[in-house]
Amino acid sequence: MNQRAVATVNLAAIRHNLAQVRRYAPNSCVMGAVKADAYGHGAVPVARTLEAAGIDALAVACMQEAQQLREAHIRAPIALLEGILSAEEATLAAYEGLQIVVNDFWQIELLERMPQGATLQVWFKLDSGMHRLGFPLSAVPKLRQVLQRNRSWRFCGWMTHLARADEPEVSATVEQIEAFDITLAGIAGARSIANSAGLLAWQQARRDWVRPGLMLYGASPLPGKTGRALGLRPALTLTSRLIAIREYPAGSAIGYGASYRCPETMKIGVAAVGYADGIPRSLASGAPVQVAGRPATIAGRVSMDMITLDLRAAPQARIGDEVVLWGEHAPAEIVAEHAGTLAYELFCGLTNRVQFEYVDPAA
Repeated sequence: MNQRAVATVNLAAIRHNLAQVRRYAPNSCVMGAVKADAYGHGAVPVARTLEAAGIDALAVACMQEAQQLREAHIRAPIALLEGILSAEEATLAAYEGLQIVVNDFWQIELLERMPQGATLQVWFKLDSGMHRLGFPLSAVPKLRQVLQRNRSWRFCGWMTHLARADEPEVSATVEQIEAFDITLAGIAGARSIANSAGLLAWQQARRDWVRPGLMLYGASPLPGKTGRALGLRPALTLTSRLIAIREYPAGSAIGYGASYRCPETMKIGVAAVGYADGIPRSLASGAPVQVAGRPATIAGRVSMDMITLDLRAAPQARIGDEVVLWGEHAPAEIVAEHAGTLAYELFCGLTNRVQFEYVDPAA
């Protein structure tokens, strides 16, 4: 059966990007974010690749994601970034040897009700300015008291999250880092600040642990820069095929809403992929794609199952030719700009109608 839409994930690129993380932060342990199904790349194969490459820990959002990895026999340390939501989850976290990122006092209450002797591994997350999850900085003295009365807990360290690390010209990141440092001055425990943007743009955010996500998948979190410009390799290439080519005279309206009209007599191609596969409906005319290795652009609205393409720059295109939506030679960051979104959303938005294939050229 011919597949309409295929996402090919290059596991060698994942390893390369982890190596780049270590080059940027050679003195830091690496906690790789594989939440949200490894940003749409497939949590189990990506986690296996990272574990084999020696990553220090993995990070997921929730218990469901952690259990999926443990059931796949991933033995690397796993951190629950949103912590535990119930006594049942606390018990599971202890059983599975998970690191619990504790964000609030109600979670501490759950953990303190655990049976004596339960092995608990905890991070404390501080809100240094993101104002989403985390204890206020003023709570640190109380948190130290929590540790003193729960000496059986294994304390992993202090964590915070940066709100505007992808804006290198903005002072908010420096203010967050300084507030975090002042609050914890003289207090024991590992520190973790940097996500991908923090790791790339803010050297002072590279502490005992870094927590890369997007850059492991080869995309850039920094505006105006692609992953390639930062030494990364895109790991996922999304492709489809041309299923029709028609020539239309100047002025012809293409697709729903007649949002695109041919500026001259030209060929329009149809590829078998659409928003039911995860292509944003907001992807605008002019967005770049590749057809048989040649540049082309979106022409008209994305439909549920198809997109229409301006083939003027690819005059030799034929039925069955490969169409690359994003990937190795079509950066997801650039495509995302044409949809008013981010590469994160492109990756996470792929649906189960897309066929995933994994390759490992270096294995």
